[in-house]
Amino acid sequence: MFSAARVSRVTLSFRFKRLWGDSVEYRRILLDGNVTDVVVAGTQLVARDGRRVDAESATHLAPVTPSKIICCHLNHISRVREFGVELAPAPTYFHKPVSSLNAHGGAVVRPTNCHYLNYEGEVAIVIGRSARNIDVADARHYIAGYSVANDYGLHDFRDTDAGSMLRVKGADTLCPIGPGVVTDWDFRDKSMRTSVNGVVRQDGSTAEMAWDMHYLVADIARLITLVPGDIILSGTPAISRPVEPGDVVTVEVEGLGVLSNHIVEGPTPVSDEVGAQPTSTEEVLSTALGGDWEFRGQRRPAPTSKDALPFPRIRPRFQS
Repeated sequence: MFSAARVSRVTLSFRFKRLWGDSVEYRRILLDGNVTDVVVAGTQLVARDGRRVDAESATHLAPVTPSKIICCHLNHISRVREFGVELAPAPTYFHKPVSSLNAHGGAVVRPTNCHYLNYEGEVAIVIGRSARNIDVADARHYIAGYSVANDYGLHDFRDTDAGSMLRVKGADTLCPIGPGVVTDWDFRDKSMRTSVNGVVRQDGSTAEMAWDMHYLVADIARLITLVPGDIILSGTPAISRPVEPGDVVTVEVEGLGVLSNHIVEGPTPVSDEVGAQPTSTEEVLSTALGGDWEFRGQRRPAPTSKDALPFPRIRPRFQS
């Protein structure tokens, strides 16, 4: 079941269109201690009751509350070429839990015993109406708007979660979205840049996407009902690399704005009592370092045997 309050907030984009015109950027902030939906008016944010606050000083929240966050794997051709792989005939996806959601200005946490936290600047598609079995040509009618996203990944867990990506991409704080959602945005040929401490690391464009936004929405909706507020992350350009505590990572998408977050070290390490443990195998390094991996173009990462992976303190009840 989806709460009426959540659906009401998500469909706010359509109400804002009626009140403010066809194209608007709406955000969600803390205003006088309350969660408040606002629209951007120059350098200020305006609530529906007329209250105003400077955008720079506002405490931002994620602009929507999704029931699910679905992410496209390789989509930008620069990323495909960086890894030296062939583009699949159709996109593949993974899932980030909604508990990973973060906001503009929020801290992204890297556990103390992890070392390979990578940024991935992306465009987020925000669903505005329930979608199931729709045509690509009609997909635009089901999109509320678009936002900037950073699909962070803890590649220390690539050995065990390379298929599901659950712990790699799903840890708390690893999905910043924002600062707002822009309606009526034309996604074609828009520049995308990710900077670390002011230095541009990723420099791409939506023009290099193998599958555009409408395709992704129609593809997922063939089998999975998309509901208002759901988020689809559309893929990242080349040059995703690890960042360190203290770094400031900024993603800028032409026409959508700037999403900025800072990296902090978590107060405790990932527990060694249960579960997969962080590693630095070739599977981890080859993904975290991308085109900088020393064997890129020479061979595939050497597989890691099950016996070489570290066991948690509580071991399986049955071992082959």
